Amino acid sequence: MSPPVRSIPHPKAVRAVALAAIRVRPLVGDRRRGHLLVGPSVIPCALGRSGIGTVKREGDGASPRGRFRLRAAAYRPDRLTVRPATLLPIRATRPHDGWCDAPSHRRYNRPLTLPCPGVSAEEMWRGDGLYDLVVDIDYNRGPIRPGRGSAIFMHVARPGYPPTEGCVALARADLLRLLRRLGPKTRLRIG
Repeated sequence: MSPPVRSIPHPKAVRAVALAAIRVRPLVGDRRRGHLLVGPSVIPCALGRSGIGTVKREGDGASPRGRFRLRAAAYRPDRLTVRPATLLPIRATRPHDGWCDAPSHRRYNRPLTLPCPGVSAEEMWRGDGLYDLVVDIDYNRGPIRPGRGSAIFMHVARPGYPPTEGCVALARADLLRLLRRLGPKTRLRIG
């Protein structure tokens, strides 16, 4: 009698498993740069120009200390022609996409459509490539507190990892690889 035949699932039938947690730690001697710890892997990253802050304020340049979920991702389709693989909800950005950073506006720390005359907002379709790939970090989102900081993302770093305005920035290739393992249950710990 021959041994029982085992069914091997098709590769597409195997479900990817999201990371439960990732952590950002500042570098000793340079609080504006850090390491993203993903299991045994260590990925260099840029942090806010003021390092990691416990009490975040709009414009202070600090990356917020805390534990956050990752809400969704976005990519610029003219620069990343293939939709990046991820377990997070993901969408393509459009040239008129913005993110409100005006504390007194009703759309503060939320997406909006540009142009929006008289309202301060981040352009999500940037010429410098920093937002070619973006992960929305769930900071100051429920409830939104005016003036406590907005547009905190994980995004593409500039060469040499100069500081951000409060985001966590990774090399594009590192962010693309990491994105494959991020899902709605992944938690990002900063600090």
